[in-house]
Amino acid sequence: MKVKNIVIFLLVGGLIALIAYRIMSNKSQDEKTNQKSGSPKAMSIVNGIVLKPKKFANELTLSGSIDANEQIELRSEVAGIVQGIYFEEGSYVSKGKQLIKVNDIELRAQLAQAKTRQTLASENERRAKLLLQKEAISQEEYDVANAEFESAKSQTQLIQAQIAKTSIVAPFSGKVGLRSISPGTYVTPTTLIAKLVNTNQVKITFSIPEKYASLMKNNAIITFTTAGNKEIFNAKIYALEPAVEQTTRTLQIRAIAENKDGKLLPGTFANIILPLEEQNDAILIPTESIIPIQNGKKVFITENGKAKEVIIETANRTEKEILVTSGLKVGDTLITSGIMAIKEGAPVQLKLIQN
Repeated sequence: MKVKNIVIFLLVGGLIALIAYRIMSNKSQDEKTNQKSGSPKAMSIVNGIVLKPKKFANELTLSGSIDANEQIELRSEVAGIVQGIYFEEGSYVSKGKQLIKVNDIELRAQLAQAKTRQTLASENERRAKLLLQKEAISQEEYDVANAEFESAKSQTQLIQAQIAKTSIVAPFSGKVGLRSISPGTYVTPTTLIAKLVNTNQVKITFSIPEKYASLMKNNAIITFTTAGNKEIFNAKIYALEPAVEQTTRTLQIRAIAENKDGKLLPGTFANIILPLEEQNDAILIPTESIIPIQNGKKVFITENGKAKEVIIETANRTEKEILVTSGLKVGDTLITSGIMAIKEGAPVQLKLIQN
């Protein structure tokens, strides 16, 4: 019985000692926490720059298409058998050169018949005129003879026009592409014969956002490059659409570029650099100083030794900097490092770097 009481006494004493230890331990922890909370905030060491006005040549980078100066699909206006092909595939042809001849034997026979009728009608009109002068026939009878003559003459002219359509000539100088017919092929107005392209000059077609529409002028020079070619080409703006496209809110523009050496191929894309106005007092900041947020972008500046959050609006960018259009002013001290670790109102130790 004595042993049992001793064991119970030891257990109760151990439990009391454990409770006392936990109470003292928690008290010590609270004191440490209070000491920490009462200590001043740690100061962040950051880099920064003082904003100064800079010269900035504002420009747009756009995509456009390269088109031939002139380009058509050669087709026959009349149906018939191809009698002759007078061009080589891929060759250069001059304006007015005959390219295709469609057989016109039947039309020439019709022309001979029409000319015979015209001759007879002409003679009948001449006789009727003489008889009218002698008052041997009425004015009405003469008018009938004259109308028959005019009709026969018109029929002759119509057949001559159809014969002229059997010869396809180049409407402008250029290069003929691959032909899809051979001598003896029966062609119709829907048959594609070949393509004729003038590439001595090429057209550059592109669109710009409507907010830049007022800045575009005729004769302005643009530069562009093409895929796989580092050479920079120049083009001159010569035409602008008179209205903004409502669905895309863009203005379509067309420029023309010389292509004497044939390096620019119609149908390819052009990477266009379009110069806008030059600003002498632009504010440019490093891209790494910007924090994207839900409604835009923000940066931190220093004010009275503390970090201050500023919402900004930006425009074009260069390789390392971006143009700020609102939110910052000349003389502000911008924080450029450690921006993800600081908060609004946090004390900072600034180290100015050369801007």
